[in-house]
Amino acid sequence: MATKKQFNSFEEMLSAADVPVLVDFYADWCGPCQMMVPILEQVNAQLQDRLRIVKIDTEKYTALATQYEINALPTLVLFKQGQPVERIEGVMQAEQLVQHLKNFI
Repeated sequence: MATKKQFNSFEEMLSAADVPVLVDFYADWCGPCQMMVPILEQVNAQLQDRLRIVKIDTEKYTALATQYEINALPTLVLFKQGQPVERIEGVMQAEQLVQHLKNFI
């Protein structure tokens, strides 16, 4: 599943990634965000060699939430080569999410 890591900069983490990065912008108090945890585990199991999943707590990283205009939670942003290429707001079931992401990875 998504691992919690410290990084010097978000951009550094994205540019160092050898596969596309799916960023889950969430908050602990967000019910739908909690619903995404098992969904993202399923997505990770199916796409583990083709995708990295990173969770960003919008309460701790408010500047990133502002920079990427995160206005709804959860918001998933797919980054390829450091650039956002797709954005999904709200809860999506694992199978739908996998099929959707396959168009971009």
